[in-house]
Amino acid sequence: MRASGVLMHLSSLPSPYGVGTMGAAARAFVDFLAAAGQRYWQLLPICPTSYGDSPYQSFSTYAGNPYLIDLDALAEDGLLTPEEYQTIDWESTPDRVNYGALYRKRWAVLRKACDRLLQNPPPAYADFCADNAFWLPDYALFMALKDEHGGRAWTEWEPALRRRDPAALGAARARCAGAIAFWQGVQYLFFAQWRALKDYANGRGIRIIGDLPIYVAADSVDVWSTPEAFQLDENLLPTEVAGCPPDGFSATGQLWGNPLYNWDAMARDGYAWWVQRFRVLCRTYDVLRIDHFRGFAGYYAIPYGQTDACGGRWRQGPGIALFRAVEQALGKQPIIAEDLGFLTDDVRELLHQSGYPGMKVLEFAFDSRDGGDYLPHTYPRHCVVYTGTHDNEPINGWFQTAPAPDIAHALEYLPLTKEEGYHWGMMRAAWASVADLAVVQAQDLLGLGHEARMNTPSTLGGNWCWRALPGVLDEALAAKVRRQMELYGRLNG
Repeated sequence: MRASGVLMHLSSLPSPYGVGTMGAAARAFVDFLAAAGQRYWQLLPICPTSYGDSPYQSFSTYAGNPYLIDLDALAEDGLLTPEEYQTIDWESTPDRVNYGALYRKRWAVLRKACDRLLQNPPPAYADFCADNAFWLPDYALFMALKDEHGGRAWTEWEPALRRRDPAALGAARARCAGAIAFWQGVQYLFFAQWRALKDYANGRGIRIIGDLPIYVAADSVDVWSTPEAFQLDENLLPTEVAGCPPDGFSATGQLWGNPLYNWDAMARDGYAWWVQRFRVLCRTYDVLRIDHFRGFAGYYAIPYGQTDACGGRWRQGPGIALFRAVEQALGKQPIIAEDLGFLTDDVRELLHQSGYPGMKVLEFAFDSRDGGDYLPHTYPRHCVVYTGTHDNEPINGWFQTAPAPDIAHALEYLPLTKEEGYHWGMMRAAWASVADLAVVQAQDLLGLGHEARMNTPSTLGGNWCWRALPGVLDEALAAKVRRQMELYGRLNG
């Protein structure tokens, strides 16, 4: 069935409180999608952000980002008073998130709400803690200990805590009981709002596409609590880290710095760590996009301590054995494979064996260095086409920054006119393609340029900040998009 969706992270929704949340603006966006004839809302990871504000570098693969909790909803539940948050200067402009101000000011507000929650917790709170006992206690303890250590990475804690000595952990749980209760309570608040939002979206015929980053952050509860699942030395430091090799786009490659998995150890227990992760995220979302799918066929390993990716090597990943273990445990799940980057025959074979649809990025089609596989006339039906992803320019930003020959190629290949707007022509090319699913960025619907780019890989600062202005996703735009869905056979409902 042909369908369409929009990529719009929760943090990018309008809000008077510094960052988009799971409140009224999120429900209004669902209403916009329904009016526009869309079937899917795609999000970036909803886990907590840490240094650099990236949702792909989180303290936990299971926890939700407390910044996304809606404060008005907490007030409606009697956990806050309006004056406790409406008078705060969040130091942000309507089109940008100021993460520094959130870090300085949001936690005090959330602590007030959690204090009131925990004074008389509802029965659902105990159920939530029991249902999430496989990750929540470790996460809450980890965050409490990070607070106690001034935010320092767990590898800088005293040896007994680094190595999870039972006596040291027991003493920490007793010492940090209040902080642990807060970190558990804030997760309850997050997931209560998440469930309500997802139910609302599903009730309006909108399915949510979530994101599974292949790697976890080095400074995360995931590595601290299960070090045996990662390639670490006797000091619990990575032996090699993740990244991408040098190519035509980057002379020194990309050094991500994430610890790599100990695939041999994971294979011995049937990939239980991954099965659990898939189980939770497939329940959290309606569809799951697997980030950096090629890393499961073969991954690039860079010696720990290197300053760039030039000295890395390719190593074999788990291949189809991992996905067969997941399917055996969970049955067939709706999954999208992000098969971008340096593709080799083993990656193509893994995609074929998995049966997952891969991705096509329309902006890549006109890159004179390597674009032929992304031209719409080459697409199979069983794929997902994007105008661009969070790592790419919005369409108008691409026309502002791409080399002249690439722009000339796009203008020759596609029926683009300035009168309609180049962004509309490229979106229509995605919608008109044979791809089963077409996803456009919200920035493209709004005709925004470079200023609205979500992320520029291998850069620090200024990323993940874009927000939509209030009122721009209006009825007129929804009607215009809906007509395109009718025209190209992608209408939902």
